[in-house]
Amino acid sequence: MPGWQDLLKKSITRAGDIPGRFAPDVNAIAQAAAVFPMRINPYYLGLIREKDDPLWKQAVPSLEELQDEVCVADPLDEENLSPVPNLIHKYPDRVLFLVCSQCAMYCRFCTRKRKVGTDRMVISRETLAAGIDYISSHPEIRDVLISGGDPLLLGDDRLEEILTAVRAIPSVEIIRIGTRVPCTLPMRVTLRLARLLKKFHPLYINTHFNHPAEITPEAAQACARLADAGIPLSCQTVLLRGINDDPQTMRELMHRLLRIRVRPYYLFQGDMTRGTNHFRTSIATGREIMKSLIGFTSGLAVPMYALDAPGGGGKIPLLPDYVREDGERLVFTNYCGKTCYYDNVR
Repeated sequence: MPGWQDLLKKSITRAGDIPGRFAPDVNAIAQAAAVFPMRINPYYLGLIREKDDPLWKQAVPSLEELQDEVCVADPLDEENLSPVPNLIHKYPDRVLFLVCSQCAMYCRFCTRKRKVGTDRMVISRETLAAGIDYISSHPEIRDVLISGGDPLLLGDDRLEEILTAVRAIPSVEIIRIGTRVPCTLPMRVTLRLARLLKKFHPLYINTHFNHPAEITPEAAQACARLADAGIPLSCQTVLLRGINDDPQTMRELMHRLLRIRVRPYYLFQGDMTRGTNHFRTSIATGREIMKSLIGFTSGLAVPMYALDAPGGGGKIPLLPDYVREDGERLVFTNYCGKTCYYDNVR
């Protein structure tokens, strides 16, 4: 089997290289890819069954990306929350540290599609050093989320260098890595990589699957290697129109995640990122999906439904409405519609 670097080099980056069996609209794809870059590696391409299926929609550019007049380039105000380049300090005790500008696949719904995979995202030894210095000089930071791009696209030596520098900071208690590699290029998760990551505990990985068809034997093996290295795995799924916005698909995804030892963590309402409006669903849709999960399956299979508030407001839970107050009692409706009561404490 080719190594992960070889597969990445064979990625499709031009519309004309998409296999003809899909009957692609080459001109439309090329127009969108000229604004928001495309990369589809051979592994993920092999999972696409037909044009416009859920995996095609995540990977292949569409003219709808250029017709978005609602959303904005930087909805989470990350640029204004960056005291040094490629580090976002939004919450009091944690930071987001961007260490790689590339991804194994450029997802069409990406929050950072304004710059990931382009020359507008510059990461160098100087920017990495500035990030490490910032974390070191702010002892209130106890949690560092390393992301990008995808940090697992870095070579083992560079990744180890960064993790060593972060772990050496006395105030940093935990390190998290945000990566979609177990889903989009699982062969990157080698035994050597798992051994490397194991050295930096407590270390957590937030990965990202959006559809049951992404959970393959290769993805399962990648997650097993990480879990066997003692790394807790969680999944941040994005609610996407036409991809996973129905209860059956979402329940199947959550169950399959648990079978590969990945805990559902967040179900995110789509960010208001320019070029992604066609993926956004109503919040009512998300709440109905949550109602189809809560009580009808294990609590382990129920993520937190949330949105990341525009303007840097942070994550806001979006819970179904089960409870109201009636004098000194709470009145609530359980998952199967039964009315129940609980005497409140005064």
